[in-house]
Amino acid sequence: MWRHIVSNFLSVLIVILLAIGAGVAWGQKQFTGAGPLAEAVCFVVPQGTSFSRLAPQLAEQGVISSEYIFRAGLDYSGKAPQLKHGSYLIEPATSMETVIDQLTTAGASSCGAEVIYRIGVRDSDIVLRELDPATKAMTEIVKVSVDSDPMPAELTEALAAADLRLRVTVAEGVTSWQVVEGLNAFEHLQGDAGERPAEGSLAPGSYEIGSDLSRAGVIARMESVQAETLDRLWEARAEGLPYATKEEALVMASIVEKETGLAEERHQVAGVFVNRLKKGMRLQTDPAVIYGVTNGEGILERGLRASELKRATPYNTYVIEGLPPGPIANPGAAAIEAALHPDETEYLFFVADGTGGHAFATTLAEHNANVAKWRKIEAEQNAAQ
Repeated sequence: MWRHIVSNFLSVLIVILLAIGAGVAWGQKQFTGAGPLAEAVCFVVPQGTSFSRLAPQLAEQGVISSEYIFRAGLDYSGKAPQLKHGSYLIEPATSMETVIDQLTTAGASSCGAEVIYRIGVRDSDIVLRELDPATKAMTEIVKVSVDSDPMPAELTEALAAADLRLRVTVAEGVTSWQVVEGLNAFEHLQGDAGERPAEGSLAPGSYEIGSDLSRAGVIARMESVQAETLDRLWEARAEGLPYATKEEALVMASIVEKETGLAEERHQVAGVFVNRLKKGMRLQTDPAVIYGVTNGEGILERGLRASELKRATPYNTYVIEGLPPGPIANPGAAAIEAALHPDETEYLFFVADGTGGHAFATTLAEHNANVAKWRKIEAEQNAAQ
């Protein structure tokens, strides 16, 4: 009889163990397999929340199929304390395992609305845009000048939202004075930008602002990126350049940045100035002269006067020999790379050609002919206006 009881007990135990094993296998498959989400969604993780609060929301939005399996897998992974706030784009059929990875390792917002404060050479503006999870396209909702009063309601609401995604974008060729003035004008940032950073020391680009909303913090990040970029590109520079230091290369990069807005011309323009330096010719670049007039504070809304082209200033490259004493703007990485890898040509001159680009020449006679063409185009444009 006891043998029969023991045999039945073992049989039941085996069945139970097999059922448990099958249940574990099924749960693991549910956890690691494709999820139930049919369309991409933007899932917001507020600051200070927890996975226990998020699990019901994930289930309600159709991201996960089972709160219990999700919590069990989360406990097993040990990643619950690593939750990061932000807005996350969750793709269709994303597994529960991948959802946990996204919410604990990404940290940067990848969807939802974002406010971008853009500092440009001529003006600054604020843009509110939003990502459509289905199309992955960013849609511009509002764009206004930074000094607009009052601000549109949509923008005011976005700036007050708990899940605000904020980005500061700085254009290539802005001066350090323009960056400081621009950051100080954006009321959502905190603290003072501080003293005007050295010209050329700030890296243009797009910076996502997290919990540190300080203006000084943005400046510090830009300085760090520019220093790293200059060091890296200087190490890989071409041979035979007429720069004694990387700081001189930065000066040339700033001139290239201000002389052309066309990416395909940067190396060519750099080649012209390198050729002039090697031949002992004056650079004769108007943007440097303008910097000597404005000190980088604002835009010179007129042409240079003859007296200004003759006036002896440290930045008047019609008068001084070689490079000016410092950068005339903050160049981007592409302009620095161009200054360190100029085209090898015989060009010594260039002038605007009326299309947004420039006409290049090797002789003064060719250059004068190009200048005459530009003057005619310029006169026609002025007459049309």
